[in-house]
Amino acid sequence: MTEPGKKIDVDRLVREQQPKLRSFIQKRVSNTEDAEDILQDVFYQLVRTIDANLTPIEQVSAWLYRVARNVIINKGKKKREVAMPLLSHDDEGEILEEFSDILFGERSPTPELVYLRSLVWKELESGLSELPIEQREAFELTEIERMPVKEVAMSLDIPLNTLLSRKHYAVKHLRKRLYTLYKDLMFY
Repeated sequence: MTEPGKKIDVDRLVREQQPKLRSFIQKRVSNTEDAEDILQDVFYQLVRTIDANLTPIEQVSAWLYRVARNVIINKGKKKREVAMPLLSHDDEGEILEEFSDILFGERSPTPELVYLRSLVWKELESGLSELPIEQREAFELTEIERMPVKEVAMSLDIPLNTLLSRKHYAVKHLRKRLYTLYKDLMFY
């Protein structure tokens, strides 16, 4: 949080935030060049905002991610064609992330994407129904409802580590469950 009149150390901020922000962006765009352009745009907007002495940025990290998300969306709107998402990795660790992009991504709905979403949602719902209620609740609240983990732990009146453990087991189960659909889609 920056206070009025307090100067932001941009160099330190860039060094600290760049790796995480780059990873965040790369997961949401199709190629490395676009990711680097977006990253540059985000930091350019930060410097421009600081130099213009506009309203102080209260939570710089959150501000950076919000700007990155907006730039990604704006670049996506400029593209005329929307490619069908390619599930290009066969590593189980990537599956939920790719399916998450299909389900929650900012892509324009094409018939193929609508169909893929329906398949993934059906399989996800089936996999969630197999979980113990505690694990299902942990996953749904943190991943589908996008509630902060601390808030979820407090609302369920459980320790944070317990929540994270439950979510971990849910994710493990869903990875195995969704991997079958992933293989069917990739190797049909």
